[in-house]
Amino acid sequence: MISAELAAFVESGISTQVGTRDADLHPEILRAVGSRVEAGREEVTVFVPGATGGRTLANLRDNGRIAVIYSRATDHRSMQLKGRVLAIVEATERDRPCVERYVSALAEQLAVIGLPPRLLHRIARWPCHAVRFRVEAVFVQTPGPGAGAPLGSGAEGTR
Repeated sequence: MISAELAAFVESGISTQVGTRDADLHPEILRAVGSRVEAGREEVTVFVPGATGGRTLANLRDNGRIAVIYSRATDHRSMQLKGRVLAIVEATERDRPCVERYVSALAEQLAVIGLPPRLLHRIARWPCHAVRFRVEAVFVQTPGPGAGAPLGSGAEGTR
């Protein structure tokens, strides 16, 4: 489901947003603090900060549906992974380097467009929860003629 190239994109320290919905279909979006593509490249773990993730975690526990949007500020390349949650656990110290690498890489990415890195290093990130999900669909969200198309449909447009 996830190519090596897409895995590198997902883990590259780009803007990561988790989309969920509640029982009344009201949407919720939250900035995640990192992702890890798991062995086999069919599952992803996304890190949700405890300080800001209460509603998102409640929604995930309620219905198990998740959409994660990855977007690179320098060229607006964007991808969306949708799936079903397999596990929600408190992140451990073993996960912390992944989270810290993400924040540093995001700060570098956004510095290119003028956002001071010191602001990104202030993001609430720990403690956090590790949300592991099975990827069921991947969509291109890069603005342009292929936006919204399933990855691999031939309608992806340019990068």
